[in-house]
Amino acid sequence: MEVVLLNSDYSYLNTIKWKKALTLLAKDKVSVLKYGKRVIKSASGMVMRIPAVLRLIKFIRTVYRTKVPFSKKNVMIRDGMKCVYCGVKNVRLTIDHIVPKARGGKSTFENTVAACKPCNNKKGSKSCSEAKMYPKTNVHSPTISEFLMIKMKVLGIDKIIEDLAN
Repeated sequence: MEVVLLNSDYSYLNTIKWKKALTLLAKDKVSVLKYGKRVIKSASGMVMRIPAVLRLIKFIRTVYRTKVPFSKKNVMIRDGMKCVYCGVKNVRLTIDHIVPKARGGKSTFENTVAACKPCNNKKGSKSCSEAKMYPKTNVHSPTISEFLMIKMKVLGIDKIIEDLAN
């Protein structure tokens, strides 16, 4: 269970595990903005609701990077957790190189996409034109703000924050 962590100015910081959220709550470092539906029961019978959104009491300065670091997880988030060739969701995805590694393709945002196993196997080490398979999304290196917006949407955080505003 993931918990949304906001800075004291209500800007999005990160998602954290529920155990870490309870630790921050016990140390009085956060305030609860919204509780989730899940509860936990201790061995002694104490029942606690798990928070869905937390806000830090003290403002934390964040160090902004100049670009989003390349990783398989970040490519999946950029592509909306779906195959860019067939659009299938909720399957195990792999990374496909547009210019295959066998032909000198690099592992960068501009050369990689999320693909399901059947599409990745079908394309193999062919180019997009040889395989007649083209990505249906824009393949690019996302900016920090664009990436955070996409990540919030993929994780459903945008709806939680929207509910808080109402």
